[in-house]
Amino acid sequence: MPITKVTNKMDATMFTSVSQRSASAYQRVSVETAVSEANPHQLVNLLFEALVQAVGSARAAMERGDVPTKGRQITRAVRMIDEALKPALDLANGGELAQNLNGLYGYCVLRLTHANLHNDQVALADVFRVIEPIAQGWKQMSSEQSVINRLM
Repeated sequence: MPITKVTNKMDATMFTSVSQRSASAYQRVSVETAVSEANPHQLVNLLFEALVQAVGSARAAMERGDVPTKGRQITRAVRMIDEALKPALDLANGGELAQNLNGLYGYCVLRLTHANLHNDQVALADVFRVIEPIAQGWKQMSSEQSVINRLM
């Protein structure tokens, strides 16, 4: 393939500043520390927080027309659901709650895929509408459990 245009301009995304690299490294260490020190309930809480953040980032990227970021964030959200949240369900012993969550997770993956393929803001809003209350409930259970543990 022939070269059609040569410029002396440097790609702004090619290099990052020291402060950006430092902040990114700090964030990775912070997340790794939180994960390594978390109990199973806290791990699920971290997953829900990351899922809500990924959906929000995908929505923002879609609004500004940033297709690569939108795709990465939606893929990240789908992987969190399919590779972490769904496998954590005990479908054999979890009863109706586990079955309902499994169905909701499946619905979210379908809507995320649709949103990615069709740049559909409504589909992303649907996922947020479903996941956010579950994430808040999970977080609330965690804080209530810490109060119970202090009392005992």
